[in-house]
Amino acid sequence: MPRSNYQGDAFVPVTNSSSLRALSLAIAAALGVSACQQAPAPQETIQDKAVVKVAPGAPGTTPLWAFAGKTGIGTSYEPYVDGAYVSTAENPVSRVWFSVANGVLTETMYGLIHNAQLRELSFIIKGKDFVDFEAKDANHQQDYLHLDEKGLPESLAMRLTSTDKEQKYRIEKKIVTDPHRDSLVMRVTIEALEDGITPFLYADPHIDNGGADDMAYLSHTGFVITDKAQDSSALSLEISTDFVRRQVGFEGVSSGVEAIMAGAPLTGYSQTFTDAAAPQVGNVALTGELKTLARGETLTFDVVLGFGLGADAATANAKASLTAGFDALAQDFRGNDTTPGWRQYLASLPALSAMGSATADNGRLLNLSAMVLKAQEDKTHAGALIASLSNPWGDTIPAVTPSTGYKAVWPRDFYQCAMAFLAMGDTQTPKVAFEYLKQIQAGPALKGYEGAPGWFLQKTHVDGQIEWVAVQLDQTAMPIMLGWKLWQAGELSDDEARHWYQDMLRSAADFLVSGGDIKLDWNERTITPPSTQQERWEEQAGFSPSTMAAVITGLQAASALAEHAGDSEGAQKYLAAASRYSEQLEARTVTNKGLLSDKPYILRISPEGAPDTDAKLADNNGRPGLDQRQILDGGFLELVRYGVRGADNPLVVNTLALVDDKTLEDNLRIRYDFTTAQGQAFPGFRRYGNDGYGEDTVTGANYAENGSNSANQRGRVWPFFTGERGHYELAKATLGGKPLSDADKQRLIGTYVAGMESLANSGGMLPEQVWDGVGDATRFGYRLGDGTNSATPLAWTHAEYVKLVRSVHDAKVWDNYPFGKQTAPETK
Repeated sequence: MPRSNYQGDAFVPVTNSSSLRALSLAIAAALGVSACQQAPAPQETIQDKAVVKVAPGAPGTTPLWAFAGKTGIGTSYEPYVDGAYVSTAENPVSRVWFSVANGVLTETMYGLIHNAQLRELSFIIKGKDFVDFEAKDANHQQDYLHLDEKGLPESLAMRLTSTDKEQKYRIEKKIVTDPHRDSLVMRVTIEALEDGITPFLYADPHIDNGGADDMAYLSHTGFVITDKAQDSSALSLEISTDFVRRQVGFEGVSSGVEAIMAGAPLTGYSQTFTDAAAPQVGNVALTGELKTLARGETLTFDVVLGFGLGADAATANAKASLTAGFDALAQDFRGNDTTPGWRQYLASLPALSAMGSATADNGRLLNLSAMVLKAQEDKTHAGALIASLSNPWGDTIPAVTPSTGYKAVWPRDFYQCAMAFLAMGDTQTPKVAFEYLKQIQAGPALKGYEGAPGWFLQKTHVDGQIEWVAVQLDQTAMPIMLGWKLWQAGELSDDEARHWYQDMLRSAADFLVSGGDIKLDWNERTITPPSTQQERWEEQAGFSPSTMAAVITGLQAASALAEHAGDSEGAQKYLAAASRYSEQLEARTVTNKGLLSDKPYILRISPEGAPDTDAKLADNNGRPGLDQRQILDGGFLELVRYGVRGADNPLVVNTLALVDDKTLEDNLRIRYDFTTAQGQAFPGFRRYGNDGYGEDTVTGANYAENGSNSANQRGRVWPFFTGERGHYELAKATLGGKPLSDADKQRLIGTYVAGMESLANSGGMLPEQVWDGVGDATRFGYRLGDGTNSATPLAWTHAEYVKLVRSVHDAKVWDNYPFGKQTAPETK
């Protein structure tokens, strides 16, 4: 029967039991034992008058990040106290997040939202003639533990079921975080469907966002893991049943998995270091054997991961959560009269229930999206909204040095999320998020920065630590747009709008007008708007239609805020700049000498603002730069969404026809068609032609899997573009104030809303990218429309879905701005 073998952090298929036996003998030989004999004990050392066995093989195999295609994420809901997360003895804030993929618990974060402590926790099942790894060798089903009266998810508590493909065992796991402590709690039931089923709990820690410097030891009843830093976080693992045997060790050498595969008992290594003064550190793993089950027998127990600053704090949290018990904590996680939980958060969103009528799945993905977006906010720095609780293609990227991946703040993704919260009727999160933005704005207070103030940092940790430092003008315009929207919605009072104009938004608007010299880390240059150092894909410099759409709209919003604040000179300056940029738009971004059509069309970006020339774009993601006139990008639709140009603009219509052209060669082609769960065709779109940010078309390898880019890499379809197209179609259907007809509304729901719903995975998570059918999918077996191992869930995608549903429900584009007529030239 198909089973797996083990190679450090990776698994490869083994096709039959004779292969498994051969592998077992090979591992046994490496261990110096027969396949049915225990390995000799390592040299015993004395520490604190106790005999210990020190695990050999430091540092083990190279650690990797977790698989990025999450089917679920979770954390406890915590209410704000005066716009902040305030932890007290009476009302502690739980700062633990988790994700699941392939039927098992994957990354678990503690402290700050990017601070991963665990790569994977799963079960290994040993039978009479097989060894199974749960993530690889079982069929998986995922459900949400708490449903409302309509059958919709009302918390992020999960039930994961793993069933052997040959019906030899079944594993059920229910997962929550403890709302009162820094712990994760899992109720596990293992059922033997034949005799001789032995479960092993396996865990691969990654303390403080890396897996290369960890230390582990056996506690009295469980495990404790730290890293070599004196002030490191700690993880304590406790369970409510007894282990038969347990050990710690180094991945690929002494983790315990090697003995299981060899048919040998666990060797019982009790720690991975000799003493604290000279620790051996590396990629550690924990393995615990549980009782062998007879056919029809079940074993139910709780697993708790407690976290803290130091082993004592982590162990105290683990034991307290274990004592509290899964059932009580799950009810508090859901929410009740004494503990506000996810039920209370969903109930606080007045627009959500009505919006369900504009969905094709009765509101299931809408409920999930609301919780997923809120779950991706840090709980130390309130309002810090990250892009995704994942590291894209993480399972082939070394986790030797800390990396946030997508667990970081980009003001562009941030804006999308804040607007989605506003669309759902969340009256607190978007305002708290807006006020957070001050922490990541360039200016005199930013350590190490010199130059013109006002722009917002490209990418930062949630605590404001700088990560990437390029200037992206749309990320400077969007905070202004958000501030104006919050003021118009009444979430910012008139006085608050004046304050934030003076304190944050005026300098941002001034930068959009004048730019200036900037110097931060490697980035020293002069910025001359509306030419941007990077556009929304963070790869190219020049005149970008999507960036200019945001800059024009941001300046129009700044003008309105300036007028309100009594700054008439600023109001005139910003409106004049917006008008000037709008008048330049076609000359800077539209080619009349195109290579794809005889009609004029809008380019992805023009490096020098001379779109009729053969200027080449920069190389990116393994792809050589091509003539600017060959590259299409649907970002020009932002011009329509924000109201800078009309949906019937001839240049928009011309360019849309090229975007929809399925006869273009695959490297340049943008559109690919899919089918909804209801059988309706709908479009999906790549970011742009010649995109290399995706899997290899020849080998099926992950993006940059071997540490460098491949010329065969291909960016796939991004689901949120289906939402962007839906917004355009809504704008077209309501041109000139025309009411949205029932037929058009149903078409929008059946095509674009249902389309996005159909691209969600089994857990309702919307991915960054889905498989478009081009190239070799055999490695992962992707089917058309399956999410790839890109960032999942992507907050931007969930935000776009929420906004599309609100737009269709209201029969008008949600994040449209009423300024277009002030600056748009007459259509010719």
